[in-house]
Amino acid sequence: MTLSDKLQEFYFHLDPGRNLPPGFEIMNPFTNPYVRDLCTSFYNKYFSDNNKRSLLLGINPGRFGAGVTGITFTDPIRLEKECGIQNNYKKRLEISSVFIYDVIRSYGGPDRFYSKFLLSAVSPLGFMRKGKNVNYYDTRELLYKLKPFIVSTLKQQVAIAGSNERVFCLGEGRNYWYLNKLNMELDLFGEIISLPHPRWIMQYRFRNKRDYVKEYLRKLENV
Repeated sequence: MTLSDKLQEFYFHLDPGRNLPPGFEIMNPFTNPYVRDLCTSFYNKYFSDNNKRSLLLGINPGRFGAGVTGITFTDPIRLEKECGIQNNYKKRLEISSVFIYDVIRSYGGPDRFYSKFLLSAVSPLGFMRKGKNVNYYDTRELLYKLKPFIVSTLKQQVAIAGSNERVFCLGEGRNYWYLNKLNMELDLFGEIISLPHPRWIMQYRFRNKRDYVKEYLRKLENV
């Protein structure tokens, strides 16, 4: 099996169960055959090999990026313009995707970037409450219910990437704290390297965006 085959097997069979707290909804784009077709095209383009990748883990998908395309930090615009994969979705940007693809372009483009890295999330499925995005750690009850799913999928993602020497955590706050907590329990990774979350950069540090792109490149180029 190639890495593309493994990614399809993983993402297309994700299921956190049905025991979420009342009011929370699962955001699972992979139930849509069109999304699966887009993802297959993406995986085949960049992961049709068996080489190791380093994981970059965000929080969980949002409803305008991976919640639409199924591809982490990749909105319909970036999927078409940067990756060359046409899609019929409304071309609405997702600001985290804008930053990530600034990094990818500066790194040398999608071919070079995806030959070394695998973008995913601590929770590879997203969640909503009252029509808005929810992070996996937003309530204690949600986090408690999701822990078995998160632990299981993290182990699977490490196996798919083929490397656990280091992982990059996108988010220096609660995402980093929780991933470190799990790592102390499970010994999943040798090292966790934190990076500022793209959404935080774009919302609160936009004027310094180029500096943060350089920070990403500096840390990634050590791989």
